[in-house]
Amino acid sequence: MLRSVFLLLISLVILSQAQGQPVKREFRGAWIATVANIDWPSKPGLAAVEQQQQFVRQLDMLKSVGCNAVIVQVRPACDAMYASKMEPWSRYLTGRQGEPPFPYYDPLSFMVAEAHKRNLEFHAWFNPFRALMDSKKNPNPPGHVTRSHPDWIINYGGKAYIDPGIPDAREYVINVIADVVKRYDIDAVHLDDYFYPYRVPGQQFGDNKSYAKYGKGTDREDWRRDNVSRFILLLNTSIKQEKPYMKLGISPFGVWRNKSKDPAGSETRGGQTTYDDLYADVLMWLQKGWVDYMMPQLYWEHNHKAAPFAVLMPWWYEHCYKRHVYYGLGLYRMTTAKSGPWATPSELLWQLRDIRNNCPNSGYSFYSSSCFDKIKPAVKDSLQQHHARYPALVPAMPWLDSIAPAAPVLKANGAALQWAADNKDKEPLKYVVYRFESNEAVDLERNDRIISIQQETTYKDPEAKAHKKATYIVTALDRTWNESNASNSVKL
Repeated sequence: MLRSVFLLLISLVILSQAQGQPVKREFRGAWIATVANIDWPSKPGLAAVEQQQQFVRQLDMLKSVGCNAVIVQVRPACDAMYASKMEPWSRYLTGRQGEPPFPYYDPLSFMVAEAHKRNLEFHAWFNPFRALMDSKKNPNPPGHVTRSHPDWIINYGGKAYIDPGIPDAREYVINVIADVVKRYDIDAVHLDDYFYPYRVPGQQFGDNKSYAKYGKGTDREDWRRDNVSRFILLLNTSIKQEKPYMKLGISPFGVWRNKSKDPAGSETRGGQTTYDDLYADVLMWLQKGWVDYMMPQLYWEHNHKAAPFAVLMPWWYEHCYKRHVYYGLGLYRMTTAKSGPWATPSELLWQLRDIRNNCPNSGYSFYSSSCFDKIKPAVKDSLQQHHARYPALVPAMPWLDSIAPAAPVLKANGAALQWAADNKDKEPLKYVVYRFESNEAVDLERNDRIISIQQETTYKDPEAKAHKKATYIVTALDRTWNESNASNSVKL
């Protein structure tokens, strides 16, 4: 009993310090995994309306803990959580590969619309090369890539993969992703850490044929890295030709290289690394501007023996090369912890505070969304009260778009605010409503003065009577989160 009380007191002390400095721009996301029904839908074969209700509940929950983005897995294993002529409907939706939801709807159209209603960015998450979760079971129809192109497929570690060493296979994956970019109003393309698969002891990835044909005598490991780099370059080029504002984000394994193997690496002892085992030269992609953000999976505590968060967080930030670095955080670690650093909210909030205080224009994403239903309510409450108390805007990316929209023209219409904005390009604008007390200077960096982020052009302050003589300001945001100058100020 005394030990429990002591741990609670320690947690409360840390919580009181956890908010850190308020920041106006911070990526706050969560992964929603569909493979094996990890997060959504809760099981295959649910009626369409129940799938929709479950997804909306997850969005509302994530919004309540301060999120401004969701990363939703739309292609788990060469299958589709959306209407596609290239790949079959996912069995994680209906229970049978190739069958659409019933009654029919397009889940991706629905999910994007619901996210945007809540001013959440929608990052469409693709697993690029995984073809089967179980290489011994192939429930796919004849048009699936494993049946139409068996020469592209390599079985390894109990799963099946598209061989990244075959140029036509890489082009196929790019076309699948570009098709989604063209047809859906997503905000970003997101790839996880599976390029070449994680090393399985005692097994060799069977790409001898493609290496013999395309390797041209180069070192095999360099050739594999070049295959993935070519894929990333062409993917980035393809999606930005379709929509120049489209973001490309990568979520690599948290250790690039150990310093023992490369002086530029981190002071870690990772058993596998992104560069040496997954053949992803992610630092080069950042240096060359082929990606817009990197989101390393840092699922370890501050003082982890092999891969400490305290080492890796600043290392990645120092290697961002003028692109954004956000951090993947292991919320799932808290679902079963009965002791140690993940048994209380303190470690997670410590990580959030360190990101906020030390990494400007950064942010985080939780893995994964359904874990909020499995952890103690106190954790969610702590996030709401101490870390996500004030809203944050997604960091802008000036290399994509640096031109802010025009400032709105604001007026008081009785007890409500009303404004108009010059929007000749008919962009999907959002608006930020600020409220400053009568004796305060207008300071648009104060996110604690934001009272609404919305798409409507009217607003009625429910707390107006408690803030008599307050000054109101409105700004406009474009789809890449560039913020306009302040409107004229008004009082109600």
